[in-house]
Amino acid sequence: MGRENDVRVVFDPYDYATQDDPYPIYRRLRDEEPLHHNAEHDFWVLSRHADVAAALRDDATYSNRMGVSLDASAWHPEAHRVMSFLALDAPEQTRVRSLVSRAFTPRRVRELIPQVQGLTDRYLDEALGHDGSVDLDWIAQLAGKLPMDVISEMMGVPEADRDEVRRLSDLLVHREDGLYDVPPAGMEAAMSLFGYYTDLLAERRRQPTDDLTSALLAAEVDGDKLDDSEIIAFLFLMVVAGNETTTKLLGNAVHHLAAHPDQLATVFAEPDSFVVPWIEETLRHDTSSQILARHLRADVELHGCTAPAGAKLLVLLGSANRDERVFSHPTAYDVHRDKKELGQILSFGGGRHFCLGANLARLEARIVLEELVRRVDHVEVDTRRAVRVHSTNVRGFAELPIRVRRRTS
Repeated sequence: MGRENDVRVVFDPYDYATQDDPYPIYRRLRDEEPLHHNAEHDFWVLSRHADVAAALRDDATYSNRMGVSLDASAWHPEAHRVMSFLALDAPEQTRVRSLVSRAFTPRRVRELIPQVQGLTDRYLDEALGHDGSVDLDWIAQLAGKLPMDVISEMMGVPEADRDEVRRLSDLLVHREDGLYDVPPAGMEAAMSLFGYYTDLLAERRRQPTDDLTSALLAAEVDGDKLDDSEIIAFLFLMVVAGNETTTKLLGNAVHHLAAHPDQLATVFAEPDSFVVPWIEETLRHDTSSQILARHLRADVELHGCTAPAGAKLLVLLGSANRDERVFSHPTAYDVHRDKKELGQILSFGGGRHFCLGANLARLEARIVLEELVRRVDHVEVDTRRAVRVHSTNVRGFAELPIRVRRRTS
């Protein structure tokens, strides 16, 4: 990892120090090598906003066909069996996403509002059990529970099974120091989840309900329907993409706002005006999903360098969101940031692969954070005891100890 400006920058997403704070390296990449090659791991990197945005919209060159993960075990032409349409290009991607969209509708997301509110109330009731100041782990007691419970509610996973499904999903993203692939525990968790969703699908085929799993079975476009493997792949994608990223968004939002007491006071005094900007600035400043991989179908010539056809290339969403060519004072966390700038964030991707669950993630974050502000009037984070998740592409906290003060009226 580059440490001095007279040393050539090297971006290593497996390095724990880089995971702890990738932003200085991102800036050097944007300034010094906007098309960067990591010779050790043999991948290329795009870091500037304009280049990342263009790549996200051009799957003719920047293909998803090999998947979107750095992990060697997940980088192959059959990646769609795990990551659904996220690991497909048109026209197959268009077909599967169109069918999935018949079940995963905006209406179904809106209808989740009572469940999200109920889960939020339940977990905050348990965490804020008495008046005055309360110490809690924001991840363990709410942010790490609610998103997976919402997804399980959508899918029709029985409440008795949800703790185990959440535990398995957590194992999928953690990366051990020095290991460049999914650890054995993560592989075992993936197999267990596949088995679980296979059984759930078989049960819904026998006895349909009004949940997402049943809706996926019934989804049809011009006589075309999803097969079982396509449905299971989408359920698995929901666990990976929908659970972890929302958990990290909720943790990052509290962490960054608490570090800026003046902005915290503003948000807590005017939640109707500032909770949504709080969420959007968190998505820009420290997005949950930092890196996506692409497979090059043709040579890419940019900034005096050529990444060859057949290469693996990483697009750095986290770097694009801090590009000073697009964002004013990009390293500053600012809930007052202009809406036009926030409209340029790439946290949910772009083009045909724009995140299907973006509305759900924003809905969950808004309900949870509005309710937190309604119940408490102050938040402090114990940064010394905070523990980050070690992942090559997801950025956030495994533990986030906080102290809150209950409102008295």
